[in-house]
Amino acid sequence: MRILVTNDDGILSTGITTLARRLSSLGQVTVVAPDRERSAVGHALTLHSPLRADEIRPGFIAVDGTPTDCVHLGIHGLLDTRPDLVVSGINKGGNLGDDITYSGTVSAALEATLMGVPAFAVSLVGESFREEDFAGAADFAARLAAVVAKNKFPPDTFFNVNVPAGVQRGVRMTKQGKRIYEDIVTEKKDPRGRKYYWIGGGELGFHDTEGTDFHAVHAGYISITPLHLDLTNYRSFQTLSGWGLENIQTEKFEEGTE
Repeated sequence: MRILVTNDDGILSTGITTLARRLSSLGQVTVVAPDRERSAVGHALTLHSPLRADEIRPGFIAVDGTPTDCVHLGIHGLLDTRPDLVVSGINKGGNLGDDITYSGTVSAALEATLMGVPAFAVSLVGESFREEDFAGAADFAARLAAVVAKNKFPPDTFFNVNVPAGVQRGVRMTKQGKRIYEDIVTEKKDPRGRKYYWIGGGELGFHDTEGTDFHAVHAGYISITPLHLDLTNYRSFQTLSGWGLENIQTEKFEEGTE
């Protein structure tokens, strides 16, 4: 099996080196990852500047771009043959609920799915992380990779996996949970009196709803959430049908009219 490994914590992170080493027992592993941390970049793709890729050691290629760039380059330019699987991680910190919309780790798996390559993202959830925690998450990722290799994902589907640090009670199939966001922008002043801002300074909570990734992980279970490329809210169609959206005039408004 040919496996492409990436992440958003950078090519030198403990998570990616541990994951690559463990997955090598399943086949040929090539790491294509950002040359530095690129957390919370989402599904960003570099279009207006060139990208550079350097092999820092055999099988490890550092790219001065985003995780999405790495997957795109790996599949279409850097690898001699198309990978059978893309695994993104092991992220240092969970990617749960609404957080997945920001995650470069999850977006790398999404990009692979767009390219028609089976993929999953794996993250380690906890306050502090030991080498054995990463090793445990990598062991589970390898077992999951073996299962994925024997089966076929439903169309346009990939996995978001979250592994709680420490001893796990088992595995749960889950749905995406809901984050509770508080004030997360901190305003300060520099020595010259100019304002500057930090994003992410508030406390984050979550709805502890049964069946969600949050509920499973905080109960000590590994969470596997199947995600889908189609973001259409099909349940909204009936409600929105009463808005008359399709009756809105498409002609340009005359200047001065409201």
